[in-house]
Amino acid sequence: MNQKHLYIPRIAQNLLQEGVKDFPVCLITGARQTGKVTLLREELKGMRYVTLDDLDTRALALRDPKLFFEKHPPPLIIDEIQYAPDLLSYIKIKVDERRREMGQFVLTGSQTFQVMKGVSESLAGRVDLFDLYPLTWSELKGGGHGANCFDYETLIQTLRQGFYPELYSLEKTHMTRWFKGYVRTYLERDVRHIKAVMDLASFQIFLKLLAARVGQLLNVSEVAKEVGISSSTAKEWLSILESTYIVYLHRPFFSNHSKRYVKSPKLYFYDTGLLCHLLGIESNDQLENSPFLGSIFENMVILEFVKHLAYSQSPLKCYFYRTQAGAEVDLILADIKPVKAYEIKFAMKLNSHMTTGLNRLKKDFPEVDLALLSLATHFPGIPHHGNIRCLHWYEGIDSVIRS
Repeated sequence: MNQKHLYIPRIAQNLLQEGVKDFPVCLITGARQTGKVTLLREELKGMRYVTLDDLDTRALALRDPKLFFEKHPPPLIIDEIQYAPDLLSYIKIKVDERRREMGQFVLTGSQTFQVMKGVSESLAGRVDLFDLYPLTWSELKGGGHGANCFDYETLIQTLRQGFYPELYSLEKTHMTRWFKGYVRTYLERDVRHIKAVMDLASFQIFLKLLAARVGQLLNVSEVAKEVGISSSTAKEWLSILESTYIVYLHRPFFSNHSKRYVKSPKLYFYDTGLLCHLLGIESNDQLENSPFLGSIFENMVILEFVKHLAYSQSPLKCYFYRTQAGAEVDLILADIKPVKAYEIKFAMKLNSHMTTGLNRLKKDFPEVDLALLSLATHFPGIPHHGNIRCLHWYEGIDSVIRS
């Protein structure tokens, strides 16, 4: 296999450098294969590295933490800390012995609630943390992968390939094999470790049924019925998928005093390549002809906002708006004045019907800033109802990044 060993610079590298400068411990969480270890080895070349994915190393950490730290003293990177959470209390002791020394430990984890429980109990006030997501479009472009988001064929290819860094060092013919291995590893390591799920076949069916609901309001009981499991089990499984950065639950934006708004979340995936794999989409032609294409594009745009807002440590939160009558806006950025609202359309030709949800939102929240994001770069003759801006989708994201 022809591989290019090319490091793609990450936006989060600034967060990492600030974290090791200002805190004794830094924790990076995120899904498997988002490039956590690659980032650390590139940016922190002077630190020792150990992974708890290695069974012998994990066994030592579990059996004898004191001996583990004798063999692996700080400054130390510990990968997949969730496999030996008791190490956190020993890290606290070591940090407190040299409280003024920053950058003693850098930890990674791919299972949020497994990691965060121990961190909040043992390392409060001693740790800086951030998430590392799959690549952004700007990172792909900066890494020399020609990610021209204005080119239609490039857009389709990137939606199908997704944003996991390793896929940009493999020949594209190996993508299907890579995703099969990714799902198998995820099921056998993460899922079994968190909840001791024995019926992995049903869990995988559950995952694929969720993929078929991308961009839709999530009815967990309905999915549970299709799989043949209880609603409580389905909710547990959903929490696993959310805490391991596989699915993203998009929360509704509504007034606490109104019953007119939908209060169920919408479902998206952190990576469109994995989403396409779960939907059985294995070629660009299949994607172009898929009834899911618009939802996959919407998924990608919303997650681009999520990634960039997280990396900029913005206080803005992402929501969607939907009334019980069905009026909907795909993305709301709240905790800002004015609130920003975006309707997302996989279209090059726009019309006034695409602004219906935005106009309805304007009636409820008159101060909102409205925009229609699409593939279009020119907007001749497009009506601007209520000062709705029309932007190419990437320009819409860029305007938020720069503001």
